[in-house]
Amino acid sequence: MQDATQILNQVFGYTAFRPPQGEVIETLLGGGDAFVLMPTGGGKSLCFQIPALARPGIGIVISPLIALMQDQVDALCQSGVRAACLNSTMPPGHNAEIERRAVAGDIDILYIAPERLTQAQTLTWLAQLQISLFAIDEAHCVSQWGHDFRSDYLKLSLLHERFPTIPRIALTATADERTRAEIIERLQLGNARTFISSFDRPNIDYRISQKLKPKDQLLDFIRQEHAEHAGIVYCLSRKKVEATALWLQQQGFNALPYHAGLDATVRQTNQRRFLTEEAVIIVATIAFGMGIDKPDVRFVAHLDLPKSVEAYYQETGRAGRDGQAATAWMVYGLEDVIKLKQMMAGSDGDEQFKRLEQQKLNAMLGLAEITSCRRQVLLRYFGDRLPEPCGNCDNCLSPVATWDGTDASRKALSCVFRTGQRFGVGHLIDVLRGKNTDKVRQFRHDQVSTFAIGQDLSDTQWRSVYRQLVARGLINVLDEYGQLQLAEPSRALLKGESRIELRLDKAPSKTTRPGKSRTSVDIPAADSALWDALRACRSAIAKAQKVPPYVIFHDATLQQMLSVRPQSLAALGSIAGIGDKKREQYGAAFLAVLADFAA
Repeated sequence: MQDATQILNQVFGYTAFRPPQGEVIETLLGGGDAFVLMPTGGGKSLCFQIPALARPGIGIVISPLIALMQDQVDALCQSGVRAACLNSTMPPGHNAEIERRAVAGDIDILYIAPERLTQAQTLTWLAQLQISLFAIDEAHCVSQWGHDFRSDYLKLSLLHERFPTIPRIALTATADERTRAEIIERLQLGNARTFISSFDRPNIDYRISQKLKPKDQLLDFIRQEHAEHAGIVYCLSRKKVEATALWLQQQGFNALPYHAGLDATVRQTNQRRFLTEEAVIIVATIAFGMGIDKPDVRFVAHLDLPKSVEAYYQETGRAGRDGQAATAWMVYGLEDVIKLKQMMAGSDGDEQFKRLEQQKLNAMLGLAEITSCRRQVLLRYFGDRLPEPCGNCDNCLSPVATWDGTDASRKALSCVFRTGQRFGVGHLIDVLRGKNTDKVRQFRHDQVSTFAIGQDLSDTQWRSVYRQLVARGLINVLDEYGQLQLAEPSRALLKGESRIELRLDKAPSKTTRPGKSRTSVDIPAADSALWDALRACRSAIAKAQKVPPYVIFHDATLQQMLSVRPQSLAALGSIAGIGDKKREQYGAAFLAVLADFAA
């Protein structure tokens, strides 16, 4: 551990491990296996990078994404670590040269995709190496129940079979109890020590509200709070991704689309711009984001409801990796629930899979509809506990009003029944509101007892009622047309044997939160010029090195420079995030900026 602490300080520029990093590293240094569950931004990478450097040989890291590999290799090389990756995008001869260097002992850490690792020729080559450890990053990809499933991860149990004496570490930021058990079983980690950190990300402000005019709501949110910040906007469909990105561009934002249907070069260019430029907004499907290390993403917005709490936690976790304030913002409506239920009903999975997917969606709906602290519910889902309300979610900051929705719910349920349980919500609302449409006349629904009995509520209010009835399992969604059918639990409400409280959805306010600083961190006005100069220095170096600015130094490191105002290389070395190599390579440039302002 003395060697490990020395590496932490000299290579990575930190003085002490965060719990449970020290215990994880000690386990691997002793030759043991480890399973690590740690939230995004919690420092998972150091758990395998440091023991890979401290143990003799080369550390092999299995990573599912080329972009993630390259990002981590760039960061390690900047810190003086001999790191490389093997993947299909490299120019001819590159991979052969990397393999030669690995055999010669000239590489400390090597990243490789699971598809390549499981090939026979790769396994033959690995047998020639002195390997310090195997790290399986994004280990939740082994779960067949997860949305990031990668079939090649299922073959990674061969590492235990072929290399039984080499320690292994599996890491993920997202796994409920079922997924954890599956990871341990499929990767044959039954004897591994398990380390589970708190899932809490206290710097993230969670907000979920009803979908009214979603693009306008998104625009107001970004303009009010994150006009000059980097962010991610998630949409369910590729078509919506492109339309939303174009619309944000027309509103003056640097917004770029990302989805699996785009040309690979366009995807790579857009991702690279997001990582290297300031204030870029990526509009994406779930194809974007796994392993994104950009620390200063200030917001993640969802224009559609995610399919599960795991997906929501993982996607929102890409905000605020630097520990500074960030926002997880979402709007959703009944149409989202109907669309997701339709997708699940039409999936190719067996009945067990569909039931589990339905359970996951119901848990997500529960989080969206809850009137108490969202963070407590979110953490409880992962088996974590928060004793007191967080004070940093919409329900804590603006407590939700509820209303006795018993009478309205009975009317809504009765209308489903009286019209034959074969119509969508739009038509049902027309009947309740007494609208004399062609469809109402065609099916003679102006003659049913529920016609015009709901004129006291608006279309929007009725949609809220139906959304909550679907979310609570009183109504089922039947098919791709969104037909609604009564579920068994509705019987008690219709018979007058129970009552129901509904959340009172309010129109969104344009001043829900005070405007945020134009910078990623809070900087005193008197220091803003020096802050801009330090960032400009970082950007110039990053551009010359062809790496993202945060690979040079994180904002937190620059902020400490601003506070401490070091005047020598030795003083610069005391700042977190500046190891020996970076101090030697970049110290003079930053000291010159500080000296100019001191003068």
